[in-house]
Amino acid sequence: MLSKIRFCFPLFLLFQTTATPVDAAPKAALEIFSYWTSGSEAAALKALLDLYKEQNPGVEIINATVAGGNGSAALPVLQARLLGGNPPDTWQTHPGSELFNRYVTAGKCEPVTQLYASEAWSKVVPAQLVHLMSRNGETYCVLAGVHRANVLWYNKKVLAKQGITIGDTLTFQEFLAAANKLLTAGITPLAVGDSGIWTSTCLLENCLLANLHASGWNDLCNNKIPWNDPRVLAAVRWYKQLLDFENPNHAALSWDQAIASVIEGKCAFSVMGDWAYGEFKKASQKDNEDFGWANFPETEGSFDMVGDGFTLATGAPHRNEALQWLKILGSKEGQLAFNKIKGSIPVRTDIDSKEFGPYHQWSMNSFAHDSIVPSVFEGEATTPAFQQALNDAVSTFSGDKNVDRLVKTMVSAAAESSSSD
Repeated sequence: MLSKIRFCFPLFLLFQTTATPVDAAPKAALEIFSYWTSGSEAAALKALLDLYKEQNPGVEIINATVAGGNGSAALPVLQARLLGGNPPDTWQTHPGSELFNRYVTAGKCEPVTQLYASEAWSKVVPAQLVHLMSRNGETYCVLAGVHRANVLWYNKKVLAKQGITIGDTLTFQEFLAAANKLLTAGITPLAVGDSGIWTSTCLLENCLLANLHASGWNDLCNNKIPWNDPRVLAAVRWYKQLLDFENPNHAALSWDQAIASVIEGKCAFSVMGDWAYGEFKKASQKDNEDFGWANFPETEGSFDMVGDGFTLATGAPHRNEALQWLKILGSKEGQLAFNKIKGSIPVRTDIDSKEFGPYHQWSMNSFAHDSIVPSVFEGEATTPAFQQALNDAVSTFSGDKNVDRLVKTMVSAAAESSSSD
């Protein structure tokens, strides 16, 4: 009897130690890192996540968002993770300089060229965009959409009460006349939310584009035009004039709070990329009824581009899941779901503009016909060091309003950037 017990007992232990509960099996996962946290941004991201879950029901999604427009808070967190060898599977980035100077050169993300072949994206994504994401024959990013940064937004009802009409284009002097009329009526003309200084840099960028136009803009970014060029000086003076019309509490507001002040009628205008559109729609505002838009004064013919893209991390912990995510970003379904909410336009040329409303159709037409220039304040056109130098100079300027000092600072920053290339 004892021998039988001794024989059975080890088998019992073996059974207990080798059996694996069903729910302990490892689950597929995907970590997505972004800074889309405003109401409309979060909704646009959710639309993509819902589409992913529908097509990949067994995958656990880790939505690693860090609040702060322009990635001001997110980028340091991401850099620390990358340096520490703990990358998310995929993260939000912009094509051009940011993609290459921050990630590709450092070997932090790997090519996704095979997706452009397998999904036939090269046939439907403009070659100019693919070029901004490619080096040595390899492509490193998938764009979910393209934003336009040179947009002047306004509350139509506020302007109508003051007898102010805005067309698609207007001169800087026409804008100043409207702003002065609003001030006389006790209305704050320009909503700015520069708790993140990048929004004021966006305002300066628009002034630069207006004075330099597309050809001069590219020459400035490539150090072929110096920052003390008369056109640059004129742009900085424009910018200084605009600051006289901004809301007194601008430093306490985020970009979306500034847009909210336009929606609420506290301010009449705002200059912001068309991620602002998502905030108007989230507040149930109607195109051309509650809010309107135009080219920033004297920037007609130019499309100041900000691309929203994602990478594939080198050694991604969940590589296959990340590839499925990128496929959804570049698909028709993904582009429609995301851009209708976000305010950006699809990068695919095979999507009918009739799928969208009036603002999107206006932006899509501009993208198809105007000169496309990469943004500086979003890190597409210049190095991260230069981007930071410009933000710092703008921050100082908001206090001292010294045109010569800002220009002198940027001449030095451009020289340092050129010598480090």
